[in-house]
Amino acid sequence: MAETKRDARATEWTSLHAYTLSVLCLLIGVVMGWLVRGSQAPVAASAATSEATSESGANVNTQDPAPQQLQHMADVQAAPLIQKLEIDPNDAGLLAGIGNIYYDAHSFPTAIDYYRRALKLQPSNASVRTDMATAYWYTGDSDSAIAELKTSLSYEPNKPNTLFNLGVVEWQGKLDVNAAVEAWQELLKTNPNYENKDRVLQLMAEAKKHTGVKPGTPAKPLAQ
Repeated sequence: MAETKRDARATEWTSLHAYTLSVLCLLIGVVMGWLVRGSQAPVAASAATSEATSESGANVNTQDPAPQQLQHMADVQAAPLIQKLEIDPNDAGLLAGIGNIYYDAHSFPTAIDYYRRALKLQPSNASVRTDMATAYWYTGDSDSAIAELKTSLSYEPNKPNTLFNLGVVEWQGKLDVNAAVEAWQELLKTNPNYENKDRVLQLMAEAKKHTGVKPGTPAKPLAQ
């Protein structure tokens, strides 16, 4: 699993902070690949848009699409669903589906808008709320991401993907190692057969190396 806004009130970095961030940056590629959706594994943005690209006659084998291309492809994919939404604006599943399309295209603010509308109709849908929280994270809003992940857990306390993501955001977004490890420990405790157990253990080990960093200190944004 982002372009984030820096906290204008952030204090100057200490040498410990600088060291911590240098280590965190080495893990960015790993962590970005491990962030998970609230539902089952999503269709990757490139795969989700390849059909639309092929239909338009574009060459999909040259390189990854630019953000503008992804946005256009998402608009094309979402168009028929949006038409259906005009007939039934209270279809929560349809709203979430449109949100997923924009999520996969990395149009996170648009995805959040559709997820929020879906959740107004089905507030207890922990999967959609987890997806919205992850989208918030990718926009740089760690606080909203954590709040939504915790709300998701209020409906499904043992949801593995939510617990996993909560650990990542607590660590990467807030440098709160204790909160991160607590989330991951709860994940392994309540989901002993979790398929990505080794990844969780690795992240826990890395996070524990930075227990001296004060919780709440803003971390360097994750690259998208």
